[in-house]
Amino acid sequence: MTTPIDWTAELAETPAPTDRDREVIDVRELGPPDPMVETLETLPELAGDVVLVQVNDRAPQHLYPKLDDRGYEYASVEVEDAVVTGIWEA
Repeated sequence: MTTPIDWTAELAETPAPTDRDREVIDVRELGPPDPMVETLETLPELAGDVVLVQVNDRAPQHLYPKLDDRGYEYASVEVEDAVVTGIWEA
């Protein structure tokens, strides 16, 4: 079993709050539109002070307008083999 990656260092490169609990979803293996669907279904289940960390193989460009519509803040950073996006309530 592999140890989950702690994306704290990557999130520190963004304006995402680093003092909140995090929930990580790794959607790199999913084909479109499943990463967006999984993310949008997960967000309402989280407490308001939790940052959702989506790990994807590309920038979730189609997700951004949906997050804007729902009032979420977000920021993405590219790392070697992934794009890490923090999503949080302001």
